[in-house]
Amino acid sequence: MFRRKLTALEYHNPTGFDCKDETEFRNFIVWLEDQKIRHYKIEERGNLRNIPSSDWPKYFEKYLQDVNCPFSAHERQETVDWLLGLAVRFEYGDNVEKYRNCKPVTEASDVQKSADPLINLDSNNPDFKAGVLGLANLLKIQRHDDYLVMLKAIRILIQERLTPDAIAKASQAKEGLPVALDKHILGFDTGDATLNEAARVLRLLHIEELRELQTKINEAIVAVQAIIADPKTDHRLGKVGR
Repeated sequence: MFRRKLTALEYHNPTGFDCKDETEFRNFIVWLEDQKIRHYKIEERGNLRNIPSSDWPKYFEKYLQDVNCPFSAHERQETVDWLLGLAVRFEYGDNVEKYRNCKPVTEASDVQKSADPLINLDSNNPDFKAGVLGLANLLKIQRHDDYLVMLKAIRILIQERLTPDAIAKASQAKEGLPVALDKHILGFDTGDATLNEAARVLRLLHIEELRELQTKINEAIVAVQAIIADPKTDHRLGKVGR
């Protein structure tokens, strides 16, 4: 959800940025303050730059207060999006002439407009915004400053999770074979018949998980063997392999 703003700010990894990765997130905040926002003087940025410090969250919370961010540090996605918006405004203010002649992204071709009906919607209409926000809250979808992006997320969720086929597939229960618990030896006695039965159930479930894990391991071994058992011969080097 941050790709466009990160690209506009010339961030080194706009498509792979993960704000949930703590180290990457802290480095990103330092980069944003050093290169774009520059709210603190250079000598005042030491606490933010001390990324391994256990007190870093405290200094970051203070930083958010100093730049008048309406979100707290616990609202990470909202905070990142707000800081990126602030950085974009500063970037534009520093390079007005550079961006003055840029064509708006909204100037899409007729082909694009016909391919995506959402482009024709008036995203500034208050009723439209209220409806999209209501759907997003109902479906537990992350808020975004672009209501068309939020509407696209709602459409994807409905297509993948709420269509009749998707609901039917999700509601299909796996059929299993009945198991006689009394025929399975527990190996210990809790002193309570009910607890003994529960322990047998847990043991059977654990065995099932181990079987699934073993199956995946076997599949991985077969895949690796398929690779190493068919080497390419390089006749020029007189040896097998790359």
